[in-house]
Amino acid sequence: MDLASLIGFLGAMGMILGAMISGGGLSPFVDTASILIVFGGTFFSVMYTTPLGTFLTSFGVMIKAFLPPVKKQDELVERMVELASIARKDGMMALEGQDVPDPFFAKGMQMLVDGADEAKLMDQLKQEIKSMKTRHETNQAVIKAWVDLAPAMGMIGTLIGLVLMLGNMADPKSIGPAMAVALLTTMYGAIIANIIFAPMLAKLEGYTAYEVVYREMVVLGLKNIARGESPRNIQDQMVANLPPKLQAKMEAT
Repeated sequence: MDLASLIGFLGAMGMILGAMISGGGLSPFVDTASILIVFGGTFFSVMYTTPLGTFLTSFGVMIKAFLPPVKKQDELVERMVELASIARKDGMMALEGQDVPDPFFAKGMQMLVDGADEAKLMDQLKQEIKSMKTRHETNQAVIKAWVDLAPAMGMIGTLIGLVLMLGNMADPKSIGPAMAVALLTTMYGAIIANIIFAPMLAKLEGYTAYEVVYREMVVLGLKNIARGESPRNIQDQMVANLPPKLQAKMEAT
């Protein structure tokens, strides 16, 4: 569980709900027509922007903002150095069946065991990284559509409310509900875009960047194992990709 995502989301929603409640309760901020326009309209408009399969898959991707895959770069370096020592001492075939942290690492190591040369290894793994980035960007585009379309739906709701209000100025009782639609749709759209989906998109883009660095470190390590580089040289090259604190920790050990 990513505590920053959970605490940030709950904290932001808590501040908003607290302000609503202190102003007289939640009931003034709940309007069925506004909910249908903004939540329902945005849902179907986002569906309209992408194939159905991608749209449905995006909901599973959203969960990863709160439950990201845990891949530790320092542990990757340590394991790569261990495998480099094994390969240098006993040959590539000794890597067969060795434990590795993730499927991408396992695939690259199996290519080494199967006799793939450096060029083939690099081409295959680089293509894997490119495909991963494309897949992530496709799903993140759906989330960005929520960010873009929710405020637009809020504006549409505002216009509907104004039309209803101006069309019934002779009936004072109709002005209040119409004004509620006009204002609440804008509020709902802003909350959906800026509290729910914009931070989620930023978090997922950050995870993608982290995953790219992690996989590039795997490629770097395996490439150097294929070349027969010393474990120490492999460690030094991989550690250069780590944040300063992790670099200091790895150098100390």
